[in-house]
Parts: sequence; structure tokens; C-alpha cells
Amino acid sequence: MLKMPPAWDHLAFATETLPGISDKLDAEKREVLPPLDQVFSALDACPPDQVKVVILGQDPYPTPGHAHGLSFSVAPDVTPLPRSLNNIFKELCADLGGAPPNGDLRFWAAQGVLLLNDVLTVPAGEPRGHRKLGWQKLVPQVLDLLSDKPRAFVLWGNDARSHAKHLHGHGHLILENAHPSPLSARRGFFGSRPFSKVNAWLRDQGQSPINWTTP
Repeated sequence: MLKMPPAWDHLAFATETLPGISDKLDAEKREVLPPLDQVFSALDACPPDQVKVVILGQDPYPTPGHAHGLSFSVAPDVTPLPRSLNNIFKELCADLGGAPPNGDLRFWAAQGVLLLNDVLTVPAGEPRGHRKLGWQKLVPQVLDLLSDKPRAFVLWGNDARSHAKHLHGHGHLILENAHPSPLSARRGFFGSRPFSKVNAWLRDQGQSPINWTTP
């Protein structure tokens, strides 16, 4: 049975929706990605009071060995990088002049960057295969909780951007751009400079910027 991390388990999702999803995953005959003990890695890494930035993606990578519970991130030994992550690193180089040495973005999470997907599981080899399980009920509750004070929200792709309406309160930085996938990156992701924009905003808030490039 899947369980929400303690810092987040007061959300209604934990009791109203997650048990049903957990039952469906238990009955799933296909390999589920990421491994079930990593499904909530993003929330585990960032308790609500530590979140400074939210980067919202879509689904986990459907290639076995890639997804480990944080949107866009992969284990450090994964090569070549997934194409979306490769495009993120291209934009990082254009924006800040460098990129991390590998695809493991857990050092972003350690600085308060919540790397959350719209859907938290996927069947191996079947992109978007778990979009009807009910996962999309989680993100609105997370965003509602995190609207309590100004934060930076980076919404990549139409699925992520659809959640902008769940942000309330004042003073947030909300960046909505195309998804970094090869299908859409040239329609507004490349050249968007999200990393320097977030850091400039954090400095204006009197907060420390994110080290995006060096673990």
C-alpha cells in the first residue's frame, strides 16, 4: 500500500484518492515506473516548509531505469540522457553557461526545488498509460497548500500549465512555457531562461538563489 510522506499526508488525497490508486497499482500486470518505493521521492525530498520552487512536469519516464520519482531527473549513471532532460540542459547552458555533470537532479531538490509530475506512475514502455488512475487530483492540493506564501512555480507543458488556476494568493512567480520534449521545445521552451528568472526573483525576495549547475 502506497503511503504519502508524513509532511504531506494531511492532504485529502492521502485518504480519499491514494487507496484506490494503490489498489489499481497492486493489480497492474505491467512493470510500474518508478519503483513503488520511489513514487513519492519528490515529496519526500521537499517538505512543504522547505519548498522554494516548484517545477511541474507530466509523467515519469517510461524507460526502465530512468524514472526515480523526481520529474525530469534520472539516476547519475543514465546515458544518454532522456531527450527532454537533454533539452533542459541545453537551455541551462544557454541561460547560465553550464549544466550538471549528469542527469541526477536530487541536488536541486535538496535546495528546495520540488520536482513533481502531474502523474506519478507509468507502465514501462507506455507513455501516459496511467493518466486515468486519479493522480491528477494530487497536484491541485499540493499547489493550494504551497500558495500560502510567495513561491516560484515553473509549469512546463500543457498538462502542467492547466494547473495554474489552482494557484492563489499574491506575489508568486509563475513561469508557463512549452514542454522541453523534442516535440515542443522549439515552441517556447528554448530561450525562456527560466533558471536565471527564478534566481533573480529569489534574490528579490531576499532568498538564496538555486545552484542549478554544480552538485
